[in-house]
Amino acid sequence: MKVFTQSVNFNADKDLIKYVEKKANQLVKFHDKIVDAEVFLKVQNTSDKENKIIEIKLNIPGSELIVKRETKTFEEGINLAVDSLKRQLKKSKEKTRDSLIS
Repeated sequence: MKVFTQSVNFNADKDLIKYVEKKANQLVKFHDKIVDAEVFLKVQNTSDKENKIIEIKLNIPGSELIVKRETKTFEEGINLAVDSLKRQLKKSKEKTRDSLIS
């Protein structure tokens, strides 16, 4: 699966990009037809502690799944977003399976 990572308002280091790719590639276990993933890492210029925004868009045949999280660290946000996408992929796969059966 291709993972496209874009950082907005800052330059992401190699370790963070590797972490994003590793986590995103885990999603293949839950849906075998993922086309690609687009990951946007943004830093908001606010005084809030939770100023890191993570947005992941997964392209699967017939639809796309989008998750957006705002957290203190990118790693925490990526973990939360990937967990959320795992649940969405399971639901999506169940719907596909149900429509094939009926």
